[in-house]
Amino acid sequence: MCALLLVVVAVALSGCQQSSGSDDGGSQETTPAPTATAVSGYGVVFLGIDECSSFGRESFTEVSCTSERAAARVVARHDRKVGEGPLCPATTDFVLHINEQKPSADEDGDGAVPEGYACMRNLEAPHPGDPGGGGGPRTIVGDCVYSAGAGEVRETSCDSKGGGKAPEFKVSAAVERRSGCPASTQLYVELGGPRPVGCARPL
Repeated sequence: MCALLLVVVAVALSGCQQSSGSDDGGSQETTPAPTATAVSGYGVVFLGIDECSSFGRESFTEVSCTSERAAARVVARHDRKVGEGPLCPATTDFVLHINEQKPSADEDGDGAVPEGYACMRNLEAPHPGDPGGGGGPRTIVGDCVYSAGAGEVRETSCDSKGGGKAPEFKVSAAVERRSGCPASTQLYVELGGPRPVGCARPL
């Protein structure tokens, strides 16, 4: 099988959101992400659902999930740009963006890989995508944030382990509209999905 060289981007583990008080709207921002390379060659589809990758300082390689090198599993896979496709599952730890590849020589005709993204979950803790975990590509109920200035907040671990910033607010509910937030809400955070408004209370 012809090995394919792909370029992937790992979404930073700490999310960044524009926040608002009781009057202004908030919008989600994407943080700059590091670039890494990945090599296909294990599964029929590069990083298909339930397949695994290894970790490297600059690369993510598809490997068997039974391999001692396996570090993360694909929980969802979409053949389109992140902004054009569905949201990753709520407890996704990180996202790999996959650039389209069309090799000039491919003996079996199945070497092309479409542009897309894989939603990844670490095989072992820590899980930054869990509620209160301090990271992941999405902000969800149970997550904590702190003020980053200029109307922005960043996600941080609710228990402040690992020397992270101390949490200032906690997302206590997700609702369709601000009117559905509890009275204790002092901050609104855009979450996306069917209940896009995050109601955050001070800690």
